[in-house]
Amino acid sequence: MPKLVDHDARRQEIARAVFALVDRAGVGGATVRGVAAEAGWSMGAVRYYFSTQDDLLLFAVEEMARRVEDRVRAILTREQPSAQRAERLLSTMLPLDAERAAEVRVWAAFMVIARLDEAYERVRASTWSGERFIARIAVADVAGRGWPDTLDGPLADPSLEPDAERLHALLDGLSIQGITYADADPASLRRMLASALAEVAERARG
Repeated sequence: MPKLVDHDARRQEIARAVFALVDRAGVGGATVRGVAAEAGWSMGAVRYYFSTQDDLLLFAVEEMARRVEDRVRAILTREQPSAQRAERLLSTMLPLDAERAAEVRVWAAFMVIARLDEAYERVRASTWSGERFIARIAVADVAGRGWPDTLDGPLADPSLEPDAERLHALLDGLSIQGITYADADPASLRRMLASALAEVAERARG
């Protein structure tokens, strides 16, 4: 009988190889040849799924988004709304460990490519919408207000939208600092995030 290939499992092996290479050697190391060597495959086997480095990077960003979504769903399922839950939700997107640092490096590299290539606009836009939605949930949690009705919709209390915008921008800034500067260590990232959420809560009470 012919050998059956689990294509989903193979794609996950490729994802693990891409993230490992990015974490160890930067995005430039995540070539088709490099991924093949990391996964222990032939280049032909990798090219069966992805023919170029850009294709690999696009897949890695989609995998990153799926991982973040899974972490967010897990938190929302097991925890009730609170400032602590809000902080954990936002932390899912920050480079607080090696795995998430590799995810952020892939995301940052992809954003540069997506700005110059309209073929990636769908993924760029959905990533942005997902980040804004998580920021809105966090604001709703600390303010004790309702969620947006839809993924792209505003908060139930529109006066809190500026807070969601600021949190979203802060997340992007902390993510870039976290993979760029040694001083932006996980403890400092957590401290700045907690401070921003406390300010949101204070404004909501006022």
